[in-house]
Amino acid sequence: MMTGGGHAAGFPEGSSMSKLAAFFRALWLLAKPYWTQSDEKRSAWVLLAVIVGLNLGSVALSVWFNFWNNNFYNSLQNKDFGDFKKYLLQFCGMAVVFIIVAVYQTYLSQMLRLRWRRWLTGRWLEDWLRDHRYYLMQLLHLGTDNPDQRIADDLRLFTDYSLSLTLGLMNSIVTLFSFLGILWGLSGAFALPLFGHEVSIPGYMVWVALVYAGIGTWLTHKIGRPLVRLNFDQQRFEADFRFHLVRLRENVEGVAMQGGEPAEKIALGGRFGHVVDNFLAIMKKQKQLTWFTSGYGQIAVIFPFLVAAPRFFSGGIALGGLMQTASAFGQVQSALSYIISAYTDIAEMWSVVSRLEGFIAGMQKADAMRAASGIATTTAQDLRVDGLSLDLPDARPLLTMPALHVAAGDSLLIRGRSGTGKSTLFRALAGLWPFGRGHIARPANDAAMFLPQRPYLPVDSLRAALAYPEPAERYDDAQYEAALAALGLETLAGRLHESANWAQILSGGEQQRVQLARALLKKPAWLFLDEATAALDEASEAAALEALRHALPETTLVSIGHRPALQAFHKTQLDLAMPAVAAAE
Repeated sequence: MMTGGGHAAGFPEGSSMSKLAAFFRALWLLAKPYWTQSDEKRSAWVLLAVIVGLNLGSVALSVWFNFWNNNFYNSLQNKDFGDFKKYLLQFCGMAVVFIIVAVYQTYLSQMLRLRWRRWLTGRWLEDWLRDHRYYLMQLLHLGTDNPDQRIADDLRLFTDYSLSLTLGLMNSIVTLFSFLGILWGLSGAFALPLFGHEVSIPGYMVWVALVYAGIGTWLTHKIGRPLVRLNFDQQRFEADFRFHLVRLRENVEGVAMQGGEPAEKIALGGRFGHVVDNFLAIMKKQKQLTWFTSGYGQIAVIFPFLVAAPRFFSGGIALGGLMQTASAFGQVQSALSYIISAYTDIAEMWSVVSRLEGFIAGMQKADAMRAASGIATTTAQDLRVDGLSLDLPDARPLLTMPALHVAAGDSLLIRGRSGTGKSTLFRALAGLWPFGRGHIARPANDAAMFLPQRPYLPVDSLRAALAYPEPAERYDDAQYEAALAALGLETLAGRLHESANWAQILSGGEQQRVQLARALLKKPAWLFLDEATAALDEASEAAALEALRHALPETTLVSIGHRPALQAFHKTQLDLAMPAVAAAE
């Protein structure tokens, strides 16, 4: 769900150096783990070194081509056919080398990006899923909208832009220093009349390139700065629109039954309207930027000829020298104009880093909430609850529990009206709810199984849905068939190897029975149910509970619910009082 979270993105105004330093610090903190901690770090550095070597090789080839320009065009001016053939043959050989370097630059860069993204995705998934961070971030909207997009798209963009922009910057720096000396030597001195005197400016074309690129970079930044915020918002709006399309797909029956198509069309149209409006703003800003950068680039083609023409027509340099000067000027100007040519990518990179920072901040908030929890949870053979008080996230009191002890082999039914905090108590017993104080001692996770009211069925084979979260190979077909038969689902036995979206195929009652079948397969020592049979009719509910009691006679059962059929299957009962502040179940 889109919450409008994330850090504000935008190129810095005012104290720009400090904010730029903060951006590069965040960039390094995001990149550092792969290059210093991963098990791939050595091979990654080797691969990067090869790519850098190829980049340096391409710069060396550019230097060679620059000198080749001088010789080749001089051979044309001198009408020397022998030199013309010699330099043409040289070009063919160097072109082959250039093609090989270009191919492997691209191939190895893509390989490094893929390996880096693969490692980052695995690392971020592990961090996101650890200690129920994903649950708290979604439940409490901790400033992170659409975490799926940040892991799937932003990590891909981060690795792509990190490598391409870093290698591009390195290439520009090496190119700049490689051609500065050449351009300085080719430029000669320029006599500038000043107050009746002539001032000689050595290497004047170097200074012209510096001024030209500096003005262009400043204007590009002024024009394109809003693209950072716009790109940040575009990713957010796109992800929000996709999220609600998927949500509609997952709830097609509920929408269709209630004739909700017009309402959905309006809602989705509004969300897509945000996508369109923001993209139009990006188009407008990119149009302005393209007007400038295209004009800048076209002028750069002819500009070196204009500034070098006086020396050529005065006989100071030959045609080859003119072409070499123009080529060297173009290389220096292009290197100095790196920010101009890469500005759109830099703007997108800035917004990507901001979104990933927001994701990390959300995980840190989840950790802080869990660390600040006053609920102490320990492992024990029995279930004990002492001095437990549960709060809402805004610190309003929700539920005060009496002292509770459930011994192994017992069964307890916890009842209460809607709003008493039953489901929140279930979350606390499962170790998910951090708001409150008190002590919970319960069996270890491998001995306990928690089944919520709304089952989760993965999009996979029916065997995988029954075995979840264990691998489907854990049980054989005979065990699956027996579990289905015990819960009146014999008709599904022939579909065990069929992969489908079972949450859309099965009814609510069938989904709950599939979830109960998991308990029959796993045979936990402790089974906690939160309205886990609420979608069944009374007869089916009684039959399902009887199947559990028959198949799991040694299992301790703790149920939350209010339907009469549950009472016959539990030895003891606890009624929760209605709190002063009602909570959403």
